[in-house]
Amino acid sequence: MSLFSWRRAWAIVTKEFHQMMRDRLTFGMAIGVPILQLVLFGYAINTDPKGLPTAVVSTDSSALSQSFVSAMENTGYFHIQQVMTNEQEANKMVERGEVQFMVVIPPHFNKSVIRGDKPAILLSADATDPSASANAIAAVLAIIPQALSHDLVGPLARLNASDPPYEVRVQRRYNPEGLSRYNVVPGLVGTILTMTMVMLTSLAMTREVERGTMENLLATPVKPLEVMVGKILPYIFLGYVQLGIVLIAAFMLFEVPMMGSFSLLMAMIGVFMVANLSVGFTFSTIAKNQLQAMQMTFFFFLPSMLLSGFMFPFRAMPLWAQWLGEILPLTHFLRIVRGILLKGNVLTELWPELWPLTLFLFLSGLVALRRYRQTID
Repeated sequence: MSLFSWRRAWAIVTKEFHQMMRDRLTFGMAIGVPILQLVLFGYAINTDPKGLPTAVVSTDSSALSQSFVSAMENTGYFHIQQVMTNEQEANKMVERGEVQFMVVIPPHFNKSVIRGDKPAILLSADATDPSASANAIAAVLAIIPQALSHDLVGPLARLNASDPPYEVRVQRRYNPEGLSRYNVVPGLVGTILTMTMVMLTSLAMTREVERGTMENLLATPVKPLEVMVGKILPYIFLGYVQLGIVLIAAFMLFEVPMMGSFSLLMAMIGVFMVANLSVGFTFSTIAKNQLQAMQMTFFFFLPSMLLSGFMFPFRAMPLWAQWLGEILPLTHFLRIVRGILLKGNVLTELWPELWPLTLFLFLSGLVALRRYRQTID
């Protein structure tokens, strides 16, 4: 008998190909994950956000103020969503995250420039994510000498001969020092819970199927909703333990501020955990083994990491990627946790992010229950 036979080796190769094709979910994941990474990293990821939503507060409708606003828009970093006269309302838009910047042009800006009073324009930025606003702020500071050059001609040309006849004062709100840990550490709460809640639940249920204990469970009078609740509650407890570790590190090691309500934060985290646990429960009814459960967890976790605004600025992504990101619960939870910790947001200000998270929880819970009933049948 020969030591090595290509015929026998080829028989094993053929057998493995047949086995691979029978496990369609694993084969699909092996093809789908690289494609997903290629699309996301190639088209969706951008570290230089432009067209950032901006509110302008101005009671001065002169040519000089309009030239400055136009110069801002021409940089490509700003998209003027609204021009208003109420600074308080513009402040609320920044607090709710509706706009990234608020520009306040002082009254009588035109007259102050001509008189040489050097008026100050306020540029107030939501700096919870420093990387999302840094380049835009730099662009504004760069256009100061040229923004009014086309207007300051003739008798006003003397104003161009020296320092700029106005100044721009930058206010980095919620993170004046531009510390990245103020953005990253709160985001870790969401990413850690997403990974562990989805993975642990899907593995726990799939393990029951592999060991044959699921049949014993189905033979009991326990109803599908009762099984789902019983499986989820222990992991909610585990999630709060993880949360405690992260928050202690956030406050003691990284000095992340706590501006809002701690009880509100705990309630929002509870909703987020249940939403992810229902996703894991759904995966467990689809996966045939623990390997497939792990693969589906990774397939859900990858876009959550990349499209939620945790690793890269959310507004830097193209619109189609932002639409996909809005579907993911991590996107809304990151805005909630950063809003509570850094801005001190209350429930009414968090509602635009809470209702999509609640809707996701409701829909994913329905899918999980329906899939479980099909498993019973």
